[in-house]
Amino acid sequence: MELGDSFFKKVEKKTKVDKDTILSLANKLQQGNMKDESTLREVIHSLSKMTGKSVSKDREDKIIKTILNDEVPKNVEKMF
Repeated sequence: MELGDSFFKKVEKKTKVDKDTILSLANKLQQGNMKDESTLREVIHSLSKMTGKSVSKDREDKIIKTILNDEVPKNVEKMF
């Protein structure tokens, strides 16, 4: 699925995150080992910086534990 510039402009308007940053993070996620703790921490820090939301060390540890233990819900609705 190819996303057009209009999609990225809408995302940027809502999130203040530009297209290049989104594509860079997507590339990092595709190439990274999502079972590697340092990769996960880097992704969490990137997302935190992009969104302007801080993530406590405790919360970061819980996120990583959930991912490493394959406890992430497959159904997005269960996440909320």
